[in-house]
Amino acid sequence: MVKNVLVTGGAGYIGSHTVLQLLNGGYSVVVVDNHDNSSAVSLQRVKKLAGDNGNRLSFHQVDLRDRPALEKIFSETKFDAVIHFAGLKAVGESVEKPLLYYNNNLFGTVILLEVMSQFGCKNLVFSSSATVYGWPKEVPCTEESPISATNPYGRTKLFIEEICRDVHRSDPEWKIILLRYFNPVGAHPSGYIGEDPLGVPNNLMPYVQQVAVGRRPHLTVFGTDYNTKDGTGVRDYIHVIDLADGHIAALRKLDDLKISCEVYNLGTGNGTSVLEMVAAFEKASGKKIPLVLAGRRPGDAEIVYASTEKAERELNWKAKYGIEDMCRDLWNWASNNPYGYASSNGSS
Repeated sequence: MVKNVLVTGGAGYIGSHTVLQLLNGGYSVVVVDNHDNSSAVSLQRVKKLAGDNGNRLSFHQVDLRDRPALEKIFSETKFDAVIHFAGLKAVGESVEKPLLYYNNNLFGTVILLEVMSQFGCKNLVFSSSATVYGWPKEVPCTEESPISATNPYGRTKLFIEEICRDVHRSDPEWKIILLRYFNPVGAHPSGYIGEDPLGVPNNLMPYVQQVAVGRRPHLTVFGTDYNTKDGTGVRDYIHVIDLADGHIAALRKLDDLKISCEVYNLGTGNGTSVLEMVAAFEKASGKKIPLVLAGRRPGDAEIVYASTEKAERELNWKAKYGIEDMCRDLWNWASNNPYGYASSNGSS
């Protein structure tokens, strides 16, 4: 039986890669996305990459806060599950505009949950984040590590997790999986879809790729005196395809009658420093990345990486790709699409 899955935010970076894996895995997919921070081109390309499987994809440009539009979509298709990516995600912007983030991320999610309940769809995979670990006192971060976000964006993820736990407590028919993922990197091996942030990138590797294609003069490295192997911050980078496959593993887990409201880390379990990541990208691309060394950024943690034992054990999922693969695929995407989806071959 083909399963019908609603994917919110499915035109975004992680969403689009997950939609492609879903289509190729035999699912029928309906995407809702308001295109606030995504491009319409991404799903056009997903459809092409999926070939005949692309016929099982449909799209609605809808904001989750538009309840009547969402109700209409639910009335037209009986969904087996929802994967919820949609949300604003820039940490810096969330500090400047907290109410925008709370309105969009929290209000949108509450309406989604209400409409799901109204139409009897009580299976949810929610895209949470390692930001809920704040500044971890111990690494690796396990699912039982203390959670405390350090900015409004992270707090929206934290609050939504708590909302999901409350929803399940109030109605045990709900099956919910919260995926805390670490630092997504890379692109589909075709180089046809990838990360295309609007404005100045907030994350390391999209910034590096823009330096490599000549869009920015240099990379500023914030903090070179951390207690790490080379003084720069350490993170757990995970290939976006591994992450997409993790969502499909979570969907399968929803079929498990014993699932209630579970949390899983999705990472590699390995920490990589900023300088190691830059070196791997230079090797993959043959491009030198000019660096400007600067002081620490307030709010940046020193070392964050995942314990992935629970996901490996219970989801039967494990990251397959290393940083060399991530950098190779990232460069393949960036060199073919230097201006992202707005490149000259934009909609081709």
